[in-house]
Amino acid sequence: MFFGSFEHNLDDKGRLVLPSKFRSELCEKLYILRGYEGSLTIYKEAEFNSYLAKLSSLPYTSKNNRDIVRIALSSVFELNIDKQYRIQIPAQLLNKYSISKEIVIVGVIDHIEIWNKDKWDEYNSLNEKEFEAKSEALLNE
Repeated sequence: MFFGSFEHNLDDKGRLVLPSKFRSELCEKLYILRGYEGSLTIYKEAEFNSYLAKLSSLPYTSKNNRDIVRIALSSVFELNIDKQYRIQIPAQLLNKYSISKEIVIVGVIDHIEIWNKDKWDEYNSLNEKEFEAKSEALLNE
């Protein structure tokens, strides 16, 4: 299970050293793809397979479903973790989703999100104000 947030820097080659807290949870193969609100999402293989199963269950005769499947899966890259616990984030994703050198890594239960630090700060500031009201409504259902 992933939780917590960590500020890190990408090196000049777009590599990220994974936080030590996450290392025991991670296997050798990971999958990175477009996330939500401008983030990138990293799944372990088992969780990625669950994600694929959900997408596979959507009727492909619906245009909305086709759009979601195409956009999501066209952004997928397979990643390997090296001996220094680094992953190489493809430049294509870094550029497309404006992920710069300064990033925030966020653990979100079954996956990890990679955020541009400025985008995260903006997102967090905006949504932290509504946290209590949203939490009450959600947790009291």
